[in-house]
Amino acid sequence: MVGMRYDNEAAAQLEQAYATTDMIVQREELRRSLRASAGESILDLGSGPGFLACELAQEVGATGRIVAVDISSDMNSIASKRIAAAGLSDRVDIVEGDATALPFADAVFEAAVSTQVIEYLAEPDAALHQLARVLRPGGRLVLIDTDWDSLVWAATDPRRAARIAAAWNEHLPDPYLPRSLAPRLRAVGFEVREVRIVPILNTAYDATTFSYNIARLIAAFVPGRVGVSEDEATEWLNDLAELQHQGRYFLASIDTSSPPRVPRSAAHVQRIVSDDQRSLVCASVRDCPLRLGVMDRD
Repeated sequence: MVGMRYDNEAAAQLEQAYATTDMIVQREELRRSLRASAGESILDLGSGPGFLACELAQEVGATGRIVAVDISSDMNSIASKRIAAAGLSDRVDIVEGDATALPFADAVFEAAVSTQVIEYLAEPDAALHQLARVLRPGGRLVLIDTDWDSLVWAATDPRRAARIAAAWNEHLPDPYLPRSLAPRLRAVGFEVREVRIVPILNTAYDATTFSYNIARLIAAFVPGRVGVSEDEATEWLNDLAELQHQGRYFLASIDTSSPPRVPRSAAHVQRIVSDDQRSLVCASVRDCPLRLGVMDRD
């Protein structure tokens, strides 16, 4: 990961963001696409605070297994507590690991999912190759990544907001990864099946929204980058609060990608948009039904 480091404080802030209704809805869309079944073994790559791992563990049942991999020990600690509190420790293994060097044998998972991870990697193709390697023939993959250029966020000072956005782009190697994700997937052997958009719309600025929580992460990260000062970051946050007070707060996402198309027979890529453009891509080694973000691996 380049730029953003999820220490204990940042991990706790991200946990709050992923507890919001916006992210609950996104995970529901993801799970509908993945279609986990009882008894399956599923890899959750970049499992973060463990919300999705818990939800998938319920779906695979007592005979299934979720392997939750994250590079952050602080995230893994949060996830471990959540999983234990849910009584699911017997179904979920937490592994601290690198997406580009997965510590698993070939063809061991029926399905895999990765939410906003590939965009944070300096070597995304290496991670995609690893995902293809560990999936069994017929396995499914769902990816969600963000095109940050699609973010629409109200501001009374557009120039300041533009500087904040430019500085925030430094928190990851590729803020526009979804634009190249489909060909990257094909290059490592996946059959891309669908692109879909799931927008997030926030017209309120409070702790129940994703944008409220992510704004604090942004404000903590951007000072000292592309000329943004701490005062400017604070003023930007204050502006968001003032817009809420005036009833003018607005955040939404816009799909700036080309229209979805079927590149090959029985293939589709799915793209998900949140308060930015999120790309949800599923991969199936073969015989994957036409679903949200499903891709086949040859």
